[in-house]
Amino acid sequence: MKSAKNILQPEHQPLKTAVLVLDESNTLSFAAAVDPMRAANRLAGRPAFDWDYISATDETPMLTSGLTVPSFPLARLDGCDLLIVVAGFQLARHATPSLLAGLRRIAASGATIAGIDGGPWLLAEAGLLDGHTATTHWEDLENFASRFPNVNSSTDRFVVSEGRMTSGGATPAVEMMLHLISARHGAGFAARVAGLFLYDGEATAARPQSRLGGHKHNALTAKANALMEASLDDPLPLAQIAEELGTSPRSLQQQFRLRLNTTPQDHYLQLRMAEARRLVTDSDLPLIEVAMATGFTSQSSFARAFRTAHGLSARELRQEELQAEPKGETSLRSDATAPRDTRTTATPLVVPSNTPLGALLSNRARPH
Repeated sequence: MKSAKNILQPEHQPLKTAVLVLDESNTLSFAAAVDPMRAANRLAGRPAFDWDYISATDETPMLTSGLTVPSFPLARLDGCDLLIVVAGFQLARHATPSLLAGLRRIAASGATIAGIDGGPWLLAEAGLLDGHTATTHWEDLENFASRFPNVNSSTDRFVVSEGRMTSGGATPAVEMMLHLISARHGAGFAARVAGLFLYDGEATAARPQSRLGGHKHNALTAKANALMEASLDDPLPLAQIAEELGTSPRSLQQQFRLRLNTTPQDHYLQLRMAEARRLVTDSDLPLIEVAMATGFTSQSSFARAFRTAHGLSARELRQEELQAEPKGETSLRSDATAPRDTRTTATPLVVPSNTPLGALLSNRARPH
């Protein structure tokens, strides 16, 4: 296997990129990979990126929105500098021997391999993340770490690890692409690309994912939030959180009210109730285990808190989800403990090439 070419260095030649789009990928994750490249080409007035759309098979992939992506099969891809794997649902079905062999073939050529959303799962299934640090969506990190013990799993929003790039979702994928653009074309140019999307966050990987979003956090509340998320099953006392952060409970209370208009206790409960809802709808865990996983030692107290937070009981919500689930639905991820996909199938949508999105799909590297 060739060593991966370092694509994170100043370079004026177009980066030859292949975007492997799996059926049922999230539309936003797809756009997060592609649109920063399009914007970079537009601002540069020349191709900073030259990309093709690749499919796993001869069939045209369809995104969750119903958009179809014109592409050619991975088996016909001769090579590239960067392969971006965008995946979403039904990963067990996608992880075929031919797909995994194709990923290994491209990696062996010295290409950098990136995964977005469900992409890291497929890279890990192919053994391409062994010995690397990698991330995936926070919902799946625990299962990911358990299934792939040779991968150093991280909670960071995106991770770069010598020839590998992984992202926890769509917004971190934008940040990952801005990081790539900055490395190749400078921080100022990357900032201009970010400005086209009105994106004013940091294109840095060293930030943990947050279950409730973090746009209002300051450094103190963000660290407190991370401690809370790491201990949903055994809630930490406020005094202990404050002590670990080197502040007082009163100061922490003030910062949560100032930044998030809530108390640390209510914020912590909101995190636990969000996780409880996810486990009720996306797993088959018995409700008593859901209660324990979210820090409740009493089924009755869990039931009261769940109904107050979500307007119906956990049992009622699970029944609604089961009734809405399509027949024969399989698990999303590559193991039996993975959550269910209760999304209905979208109607295919063909985008005319004379529309902006149609131009993005059909005219790959041309500046727009």
